[in-house]
Amino acid sequence: MEKIFEIRWHGRGGQGAKTAALLFGDACLSTGKYIQAFPEYGPERMGAPVASFNRISSSPIRIHSGIENPDVVVVLDFTLIDQINVCEGLSEKDGILLVNTPLSPDMVKEKIGFSGRIYTVDASRIAIETIGRDIPNTPMMGALVKVTGILTLEELLHDTRKKLEVKFRNRPEVIEGNLKAIERAYNEVKGD
Repeated sequence: MEKIFEIRWHGRGGQGAKTAALLFGDACLSTGKYIQAFPEYGPERMGAPVASFNRISSSPIRIHSGIENPDVVVVLDFTLIDQINVCEGLSEKDGILLVNTPLSPDMVKEKIGFSGRIYTVDASRIAIETIGRDIPNTPMMGALVKVTGILTLEELLHDTRKKLEVKFRNRPEVIEGNLKAIERAYNEVKGD
């Protein structure tokens, strides 16, 4: 990875956009990459639009500002597309838009008019079936790994397991559900 790779996560309060950026950043860090993972704070409340960010590089990162031109935008809640411009700053030439929706990439392209690469995965359905709740952040991490190749699936699963075992040591079903969600989204993502 020669350049700094930048990711912007869009979600709603309670969907885990901040947690996803932190977990994904930690997984990249565990492979020897330099990372930044940070949220954009505002009037956060359950259901309000939120954004989080990652920078990933093989060299030290000396930038300490917001991300204006991400390489990838991850959308945890499809309804945000009607409220905010999730594609702001995303290059139609080589940017990637990854959206949690049961719709096909072509249907999303038609709805928002973005002509770059679009990938979709029904992360909400996967989360409900594996974790028991509509928290799409971990499935979206699996899809992100598939569409970018920043990490291998095994690297992401290994590091995420370690992090979840600390937080949910007495709830193995939560750990296994999240890992299964990551793997399913990795395999079920649709797009170019």
